Formats: sequence, C-alpha cells, structure tokens
Amino acid sequence: MLIEERILTLFKRNCQHTLTYWSVFFSFGLSIAFLGPTIQDLKYQTGSTLQEITWVFFSQQFCLLIGSSTGGAFTKTLFGALIALFLSALIISVVFAIVPLCYNVLLLAIAMGVSGLAMGIIDTIANIQLVAIYKKDSAIFLQALHFFIGLGALVSPLIADPFISEHYLGRNSTENATEIIHHFRSSFRSPVILSENSPHSEPVDGKTNVAYAFWIMALINLPVPIAVFVLMYQEKLLPFCPNSKPRLLDKDELAMETKPPESTEISEPDDAVSHHGGHGNIFSCCMNGSLRGLPVTFFGIHILGGLVLFMTEGIMGVYAGFVYTYAVSAPMSLHAKMAAYLNCIFWAAVTVGRLVSIPLSYRFRTVHLLIVNLAGVVVTLLLLMILYTNRVFLFVGTTLLGLFISSVFPCIVAYTEDILEYRGCASAVLVTTSGMGEMTLQVLVGSLIQKKGTYSFLVCGLVIGCLGFIFLLSVILCNHIHRKLTGASKKAAMVEAPPAPALPASEKAALEQKVSVIQTESIKCDSG
Repeated sequence: MLIEERILTLFKRNCQHTLTYWSVFFSFGLSIAFLGPTIQDLKYQTGSTLQEITWVFFSQQFCLLIGSSTGGAFTKTLFGALIALFLSALIISVVFAIVPLCYNVLLLAIAMGVSGLAMGIIDTIANIQLVAIYKKDSAIFLQALHFFIGLGALVSPLIADPFISEHYLGRNSTENATEIIHHFRSSFRSPVILSENSPHSEPVDGKTNVAYAFWIMALINLPVPIAVFVLMYQEKLLPFCPNSKPRLLDKDELAMETKPPESTEISEPDDAVSHHGGHGNIFSCCMNGSLRGLPVTFFGIHILGGLVLFMTEGIMGVYAGFVYTYAVSAPMSLHAKMAAYLNCIFWAAVTVGRLVSIPLSYRFRTVHLLIVNLAGVVVTLLLLMILYTNRVFLFVGTTLLGLFISSVFPCIVAYTEDILEYRGCASAVLVTTSGMGEMTLQVLVGSLIQKKGTYSFLVCGLVIGCLGFIFLLSVILCNHIHRKLTGASKKAAMVEAPPAPALPASEKAALEQKVSVIQTESIKCDSG
C-alpha cells in the first residue's frame, strides 16, 4: 500500500480534527495572497500614496508575528484551541467584508492588523495541534496542512483578478516604479507599476469594483468557521450541548499503537505536552522551570531550526514580493503582463511541491528531504544569478525554486519535534521565527534593491539560501550531539538506579500460587 494501514486508521480516528485544521490553513492562504494584487485599488480607495499604503501590509505582517508568538497559549485545552480558531477564521471573513468600507489608510491598517493577528493564531494552533495528534507521523499531515496554504494563495488572486482595475487616478500613478520595493507582504501577483510615461497615467473616472472581490472572498471563507463550530459541537464543547464541558485534548492514540509490547507505561494526554513546557506560546516556553537541567543542545536545536525557517521563509517572502520588480527592470525588461505570471507560477509551484511532498515524506526520511530541498534552493538561486539575462530560465528557475522551498517549513517542524521527542517548544519557536524572517528580510532586501539595483535581489537570495543550508547542517550536527548526551544521561540514570529488591522465596511462592488459582478460575469460567 502507498500508506500504512496504521496511519490510515489513525487518520480516520482524527479525520474531522485534521480536515478542520487543514481548512483553517486554506483560510490562512486566502489572506496571504489576496491583498497583493489589490494594492493599487486600495491605494485609490483610500486616496493614499504607494508608500503610505505599504504600512497597511506592514501592519498585517507585524500583527501576524504577534499572533504566532502568542497563539500557543490557546492550546492548553481543546476548547481553547477550537474557540480561538473559530474566532480567528470568523474575523478573517469580517475583515474581508469591511475592507471595501475603509476609505482611510489608518482604518485599513487597523483592519489588516486584526486580520494578521488572526492569521498568526491560526498558524501556530494548527501546527501544534497536528503535531500533538500525530507526533512521529506528523510529517505527512504537516505537508498536507501547508499544501492548503498554497492552495488558498493560488485560488484567491484568481477570484480577485476580474475585479482589479487597470487604470488609476493620475496623482498616484506618476509615482516612480522603485516604490514597489517597500512592500513588506508577499503577493501572489505584483501590481502593475505605472511610470510617468505610462499610457495609463491619465485620470480615469469611475469607482473600483474590487469591493465585490472582497465580499466574495468573505463568503467563500465562511464555511471555515462553520466547520470549526461543527467540530466543537461534535466534541460537546459548547455550553448548550448536553453533558458538555471544556475538556483536555484526547489521549494520543498513536502512542498506544506504536508503543513496544513490553512497555506498560500509560500514555499521557496530548495536553500534558503543554503543561510540561511543551507546545505553549514562545514566552511560556522560555520561562518554564522544567527546562532547567537540559543540555545546551536542546536550546541549540530550537535556535538553529528557527534560523533555518528565518532564512527560507524570508526567501519566499522576498522572491514573491520582488520578482515582479526584478522582471520588469533591466536587463530582463519583461512586459508587465508577462512579469505578473511569475508570481502565479511561483505560488502554483509551491502548491504542487507541497502536494508531492505528502507521499515523499512517508517514503523518505525528513532529514533527507530537507537536505535535497535546501540544496535545490541554493543551486536554483545560483543559476538564476548566473543566467540573469535569460528570460526563459527566469520562469524555469521560479518554478524550481517554488518546488524546492515549498516543503521546508513542515519538514523542519516535524524534524525538530522528533529530535526533541515532542517535549520542546519547537512548533511555537519555529512559527514565530519564520514570521520574523519573512518580515525582516523583505525590508532589508528591499532597501538593498533601492540602493544597489535589482541584481542585488538575486545576490541576497543566494546569500540567504546558503545561510539556511549552513544552519540546516548545524541542526543535523546538533542532533547527533544531543542524542549522544541524552543517551549517556539515560544510561547513567539506569546505572545509578538501585535494582529492585528480590522477593523472598516464601512471598514469591505465594504469588505464584495466587496466579495459578486465578488462571484455574478463569479456565473454569470459560468452560462453563
């Protein structure tokens, strides 16, 4: 079979939970890619400049980072996790609905900030809950989870495209094309940049129709909070449900199936992970007293794993945000319509890559997938830099980059959680640092593009990719050291532990006699 029967059985037992977490990540994907193509319409709607509208996207990205950092606090109980997901998904629909009513850039920034906070909470909770359910088998389900981000990012701009205006007010259309480098958000399709000599610079009468796109997206997203609500009802977590009360997470069924036969240890509920310094928010992880006495490699794995995602998620944000600017500038000088397809191709490749990674993560070790993916990212960026005048390879390289970088996030989360035996704060730390990388590196690379030119876009991407690969090798080395240290400590504990005292001969004989009597009675009952 393509997948073990055990994993299929486990998925069937947690089917509704898993599908619900996947659906909220589809909602996350809608919010990530939907706003980029509408930036010119929003600029027209709010009467602001491109530089002013940029702070709207920075507001969303900054609040997303806050939501990612604090979202783990809701995972202590299943009720807390689901109510947070329900409210977050509902907030995203509400924000989509009110964006067309924001005629002031400050109001729009506040709305996008609230949306970003909800997205960050969704990001952290969905990752943590899937890891808590599937533990060592979480890699394949995390790949599917992040596939739904790409799917949402692929679908949303297609819905927006028919409503996007091609002409804008003249006072904003004469801005220099280099202002686009200040974008802090990744975009599925970069907006068309109009220069002073553009044939579309003349004033145009009429209103933008992009409001209809936002309202359609609000309706499309509504089934997501409904699905979360249904799951809460099925789990009897709602106040009006009979015999309902908020309860802790269900016991880990996978541990019962994969536990060695000779082991008699009783598995703890998943929620115990949170209470033992596990999958809470990043601040509670740092202050947890149970972290005392752990080897330095425990913290090194968190830091190095976070740095890997800091670099790779930063590359995704930088490439999706600035590849359009690079393509329309010299020496490429692509037509605006043709360059706009690059973002579409990139997100489509990310979606396909995450879909393909689902069976690959089952067939191959996670660390091998990580090495191949990061090496592919570095080689692709190197070829893009060498063939910087080749238009055909720009499209080929964009596709390859999306395929290689697509599954790094779920793989590194599964790999680090497996190293730390699901006792660490890996999920919360990794989600937070990935958001920091996407926000910070976009700002830094954008500044360099403005000062040094568009070629620095590829140079920065290659340097960031090499750093990510170095940090990955450091994680692998730290893993070997960590296993040696923890293995030695376990052996020392076994040596230091005094052996269990042997039972006296009389007590041993009495015990054997009791066992014999119980077995005899059992045989009589069966025969009767």
